Amino acid sequence: MRSWNRAAAFVLAAALPLGCAGRADLATTLEDEAADASVPPIDAGPPPAAARADKLDFLLVVDNSRNLDAAHGLLVETLPYLLDRLTRPACVNGFGTVVSETASLEEPCPVGVRDFAPVRDIHIGVITTSIGGHGADVCSPVSPTFDPTTNDRARLLTRAASGGAVPTWGNKGFLAWDPGQAESPPGDADLGALGAKLAEIVGGAGTKGCGFEAQLESIYRFLVDPEPYLDITVEGNKAVPSGVDDVLLQQRADFLRPDSLVAVLLLTDEDDCSTRDGGQFYAVNQATDTNGKAFRMPRGRSACAATPNDPCCVSCGQPTPPGCLDVELDPACNTPVEPSEDPLNLRCFDQKRRFGIDFLYPTSRYVDGFARDVIPTRAGELVQNPLFASGRPSELVFFAGILGVPWQDIAVEPKSLATGLRPATELDWSLLLGDPETGEPPADPLMQPSIDPRDGIHPLTGIPLAEPSATSALANPINGHERTIPGRDDLQYACIYPLRVPKECTGQPDCECAGVDAPTNPICQAPDGSYGSTQRFARAVPATRPLAVMKELGTQAVVASICADKVSSPVQPTFGYRPAVDVLLRSIRRRLEPGG
Repeated sequence: MRSWNRAAAFVLAAALPLGCAGRADLATTLEDEAADASVPPIDAGPPPAAARADKLDFLLVVDNSRNLDAAHGLLVETLPYLLDRLTRPACVNGFGTVVSETASLEEPCPVGVRDFAPVRDIHIGVITTSIGGHGADVCSPVSPTFDPTTNDRARLLTRAASGGAVPTWGNKGFLAWDPGQAESPPGDADLGALGAKLAEIVGGAGTKGCGFEAQLESIYRFLVDPEPYLDITVEGNKAVPSGVDDVLLQQRADFLRPDSLVAVLLLTDEDDCSTRDGGQFYAVNQATDTNGKAFRMPRGRSACAATPNDPCCVSCGQPTPPGCLDVELDPACNTPVEPSEDPLNLRCFDQKRRFGIDFLYPTSRYVDGFARDVIPTRAGELVQNPLFASGRPSELVFFAGILGVPWQDIAVEPKSLATGLRPATELDWSLLLGDPETGEPPADPLMQPSIDPRDGIHPLTGIPLAEPSATSALANPINGHERTIPGRDDLQYACIYPLRVPKECTGQPDCECAGVDAPTNPICQAPDGSYGSTQRFARAVPATRPLAVMKELGTQAVVASICADKVSSPVQPTFGYRPAVDVLLRSIRRRLEPGG
């Protein structure tokens, strides 16, 4: 009997093209066009002046899925440091190293000069990673457990942690720093009041958002998508986006200034799950079939297990490609799919090998969005990128991420954060991503996404990964130790970090130390090595897709770790996400107006 039941077959058999290549890579298209263009003369004159801005449009993207409360808290406690550094820049030497600080802007630097001119015009907006189920029943109003926060539509967030809505500048959905009261209406002139509003909005994101986190697509939809859809419905077993979200477009138009520096800061503990919109790609987010039973994804053909890029690697729910083993004879397609093979929580993991189809948008879509002047519409027509419509150069657009990556892999000194984080152009990407072209895994075994326990030695610290049976807490100081996952419904951790206040999980089914895997879960391990229902650490899994985008963006990218070094006191130099703020400011400082 085939493992793909009738419900599975109806979802995939006729809808997806073999291999599901999707649209052609826009980068390749543009390179071909460039090759046909005339060659500019060698004497092109002096290089253009460095692009600079005295305005900042800052977009904060918050993962609002479960168990992010600790990270949200650290972010909120870090934001005053970010706002202070932007509006009261530190004093630096000729190498950009902070050498002193002053109590006020009126006080001259005792040593060095201001890092950059104080930024006196800032727009600050917040969106979440929850944009619905792309047509599936999960994160959809048809779900019996639907929560409105599972689809924030990539619109600017205004709900407050304490209830109600946070007042925003001109009721436009974002906050405005305006110490000179030059705007109409005037923005915030009190930094404390601005920070308090921002903290309320971050807290209002909550932790009940969609578990299919669309980190990259939510950013793309708000900043870039020329026609973000208003609705998506399933018609004839195909998801059909319709309409245009004019509310979002108006928010984008109000938020982005033509002459601003744009900085995006993403906070997430999961990898990206940006499912393609339209057709039957939504199937990967589907929880139930037409009979109300648990929907199981069809397996990938046998060829997928060894070589996911093999032309014969397609879904068992698709027609057989020419020259490939017929579906009726393929053993992978004639073995029932067990629940442990297809947990809903891991539908975005290793898709091509497991399912024979890539259901997610290619990461090139987001590289193009951050760097290309033209992008495709829903119909595939190339149009001007809204992010660059005003003539803004790509040098004034930055993508920063506080992600699932050990800080040891990105720090200047892998045994201490005191000397800060490296800029993206100085990272050893083989540690974080390996070589996707050849299939070489990341050199850091902690960055290898896996359900099963991994082994190896961390290449920078020389400390081996610890087995699930490790009897001491933090046997490996980065991720505690590997774990046994009975339901095979989660991934091994890239890193963990302590909770300031341990969380009791008894009676809280969504709490990570209430589950059956707690006996080997390092975030549930006490200092004496015992396990219980008290969660003592937060965790993160490898953020492979956001990192792949950042690698391609080079100087436009900033990488930081969600696994904080210190969590007890905001004044500690490596507290929370202060290292992320520092490396972000070092990256954008030369694009802001110079200080003096």
